[in-house]
Amino acid sequence: MMVTSHKPAVATQEGWDPMQYLCFGDERLRPALDMMARVKLTAPRRIVDLGCGPGNVTAILKQRFPGAAVTGLDSSAAMLEKARLAAPDCHFVQGDFLTWGPEEPPDLIYSNAALHWVDQHATLFPRLLSLLAPSGVLAVQMPAMHKAPLRTLPYFMGPKGPWAKHLRGVASAPDILEPGEYWDILRPRAATLDLWETVYMHALQGENAVGEWATGSSLRPFLDALPADLRAPFRTAYDAEANREYPRRPDGITLLPFRRIFIVAQAPP
Repeated sequence: MMVTSHKPAVATQEGWDPMQYLCFGDERLRPALDMMARVKLTAPRRIVDLGCGPGNVTAILKQRFPGAAVTGLDSSAAMLEKARLAAPDCHFVQGDFLTWGPEEPPDLIYSNAALHWVDQHATLFPRLLSLLAPSGVLAVQMPAMHKAPLRTLPYFMGPKGPWAKHLRGVASAPDILEPGEYWDILRPRAATLDLWETVYMHALQGENAVGEWATGSSLRPFLDALPADLRAPFRTAYDAEANREYPRRPDGITLLPFRRIFIVAQAPP
């Protein structure tokens, strides 16, 4: 298990802070590499990194497939600014997962920890598969943490403090489907389908480690909805609850079990 130290970062005006997200860059990158190993394409011409974030995976896709034209798409301008620095030989565009369409069919649509932020998966995933070139590959990795305290705590805390009126109706990523549902959606449309789950046991270092992790992802919408004077108290309250759910071990490490689902579907020839 990898131990990562980190420092808190300040949120950008847009809400998504690439530096905070990258505090746990090694842990967030490992699933992307695990999935990349299962993509059997040899010489794709066009690749789209869907939900590219700060571009660290986009850069690796370009290294893995140097002959491909690689495009990163994300909805966050702050993330795209960081991505252009991380992968200067790739192209980046701002867009919406639900409405995006390529100018030419890509050979690989690669999405690491992004599509769980949108719903309508029963229609989105078949649509993405249909956008591929013949025998192209759709590779998707998503956190499956919607039932874990990491994700449920903000909903539990929301109505119980001075922040209640500000958090009414605020939500993080929607629940994703169960693995068998993705199988039923994609298998009739795919030439091949590889579907699996992994629980990564992240070993985090430092105080309030789970809170630091969540601040770079699932906790962000709740913090952004609060006025400045309530963000620190809410984060303190979250840390207290998270530290009870994920206590530090005698050696100072906090273990965060993190479930992820992987889908690698190949389009018909």
